[in-house]
Amino acid sequence: MTSESSILKIVKEDILRDLVERKSRLHVNSIKAKINVSSFLISKALKELEKEGLVKTRKDLISLTVDGKEKSKNILRKHLILENYFKKTFDEVTAHRRAHILEHYVSEEVIRNIKKMHTLKENAIPSTNFSLKKEGLIADINITKNHNLFERIVSMGIFPGNRIEILAIIPDIFVVKIGNKKFALAREISEEIKILEI
Repeated sequence: MTSESSILKIVKEDILRDLVERKSRLHVNSIKAKINVSSFLISKALKELEKEGLVKTRKDLISLTVDGKEKSKNILRKHLILENYFKKTFDEVTAHRRAHILEHYVSEEVIRNIKKMHTLKENAIPSTNFSLKKEGLIADINITKNHNLFERIVSMGIFPGNRIEILAIIPDIFVVKIGNKKFALAREISEEIKILEI
């Protein structure tokens, strides 16, 4: 389950990206209408952003500070790299939704890996066909039918650009190592995770 602090981080980043995309000051009600969380969380996120010196509020109008513009541009850059990556496989709406989920979780290293993999994605193979004990990069997570499952996998820290190693195969379960974590994945999920050998 996603913690309140994780949700708050996502809300703050959504507010910043919304402000930089629309290139203008936004009324607090406009932000509340666009971001689908409670008014309490929006207010809390705005207070934290103001305290961090990233936004300023004047008569319910929210605008970015100089530091806020820099951070917002970085969030938007991540989003656009991810969206372009997913457009090779999915329609624009799905690509946008997936980028919107991932932008909150991925590191700069993952973004660099995704940029490198962009043209190699078609050479990836399902993790169920990948050799044991070899290291690879996750090139794609091709779960198209279940958006919630994709989001759950991403929130666990499994996303394109991560290094992965298949440690063991137990009937219909694949034990994998991603970063410092180990996961036991069902075959139907493993089949949808595509890997490029390093």
